[in-house]
Amino acid sequence: MSNQLSAMLNAWHANRDATEWVLGTVYRTDGSAYRKAGAMMLINGHRQQFGLLSGGCLEADIIRNARKAMITGKAVMLVYDGNDEDDLSFKLGVGCGGTVYIMLQPVTGQNDLGLSDLHHALTQRESGRYFQKVGDVAGHFEAGDITAQQTAHIEKRADGDWLITPIRPEPHILVVGGGLDARPVINIAHEMGWVTTLVDPRAANARAEHFAHADTILRKIDDDLARHVFEAKVDAVILMAHSISIDGDALAVLKTTPIKHLSALGPNHRFAEVLKHAGITRSDLAFDISSPAGLDIGGQLPESIALSMLSGIHAGLFKQSAVPAMARAAE
Repeated sequence: MSNQLSAMLNAWHANRDATEWVLGTVYRTDGSAYRKAGAMMLINGHRQQFGLLSGGCLEADIIRNARKAMITGKAVMLVYDGNDEDDLSFKLGVGCGGTVYIMLQPVTGQNDLGLSDLHHALTQRESGRYFQKVGDVAGHFEAGDITAQQTAHIEKRADGDWLITPIRPEPHILVVGGGLDARPVINIAHEMGWVTTLVDPRAANARAEHFAHADTILRKIDDDLARHVFEAKVDAVILMAHSISIDGDALAVLKTTPIKHLSALGPNHRFAEVLKHAGITRSDLAFDISSPAGLDIGGQLPESIALSMLSGIHAGLFKQSAVPAMARAAE
């Protein structure tokens, strides 16, 4: 089960009337913490958890407290202080040293906290904002555009504090080329909970038995591909067909689509040939371009190259500079 919010909500929606449910949310952190404000998990009456609010060290205690929320029908507020020697998180040796504030809200048929609306929005790949009243059993979702820079925050209102969390559907990537090196790209993206489309006009490539985790496999690079990109709300594309003509044909089709990022496998001079075949210039493209594709992590094998490309797309879509996590944490 993916830790993506959409996967968690799919599990809840399919069994929402079969057992009790609790929504756990990190609404505030002080200092270093594994998950930040806005992180969510769902817990059911069978003590099953979907998602994580820590690195796995606090979940057993969170699940135990979730039972209180189910029984009382009220929100349960938890604080884990990694600096307090008497605190559970310190005794467990969590090691992050920060303080995590968690809210457990019961989810019922009479009050689902707006999760049905949130589930529907993610199914339709719509963005928006999710509102939760801190310390209470209240929540709702509002669809709308958000920016990549928006993060979860608490807004103080006359009726109390509200956690407002920006909601984005998981990334959808289009991989052009279904060769051997595309397999780890699809597999790793699937493990991350991303949606994937694979396109390759060559009959010997992109075979379904080799790409069991691909959500969609297409065989033509034409207007139907452009329509799919629009309708399925594809976010990013990787050109890796090892064919100037196939990559160029794809780029010509994709040039006016609303994708946000394109990665091109191979050196920059190869991408120049792809542009030439497509009959366009780099300035004709409104989306971010990574050529060569990916981040330089020193990998040479297909799995490492796939990780590099997906890391580059992740950084591009979420507008993050590729600073090592340890260096960022030391700031």
